[in-house]
Amino acid sequence: MIRQPLEDRCVTIPRVHATLRFPADIMLVAAMNPCPCGYFTDPKHDCTCTPNMIERYLSRISGPLIDRIDIHIEVPPVPWRELRADSPGGMDSAIMRTQVVAARQRQHRRFGGRAGADSAAAATNAAMASRQVRRHCRLDEAGEMLLKQAMNELGLSARAHDKVLRIARTIADIEGEEGIRPHHLAEAIQYRRLDRRL
Repeated sequence: MIRQPLEDRCVTIPRVHATLRFPADIMLVAAMNPCPCGYFTDPKHDCTCTPNMIERYLSRISGPLIDRIDIHIEVPPVPWRELRADSPGGMDSAIMRTQVVAARQRQHRRFGGRAGADSAAAATNAAMASRQVRRHCRLDEAGEMLLKQAMNELGLSARAHDKVLRIARTIADIEGEEGIRPHHLAEAIQYRRLDRRL
């Protein structure tokens, strides 16, 4: 039942004399183990699950729901050295915030500063309609070939196709690029990990 609200960003409740619509623009964050025992992708522990058990476990989340989740990533265990380090690696939160704010400003300018209240208007890349994806997520020849290969090999749906382009547009915005380059697209495709298991 969560699939339609995720897509429409509203909840529709039909009643005898009226149909009520409530805004439901949420950010869904979910987590799951890779298998019942939790060690399927762990390099330091042996997985005790059979392929059938893993398949049954993953099938508990439907393909149509997975299709509506923009980003799928695998989070490996954090090594002891990094857990105990005085200065953990990776990007500093302040730098990350600066990049995100700049990317959001770029999106705000792209969409004319319009709020997302109107269904035809987008305030962020995530809210782009398919028509807007075609306009703002143009690819060069190398990008077209890469996307075609991903669509064929991963069996991506039309919905996943648009999600990949929205994510690639966002990655380009974070890097301050006007156009989507093949490396932006390749990174966006990497965020569709669960499509490979369907």
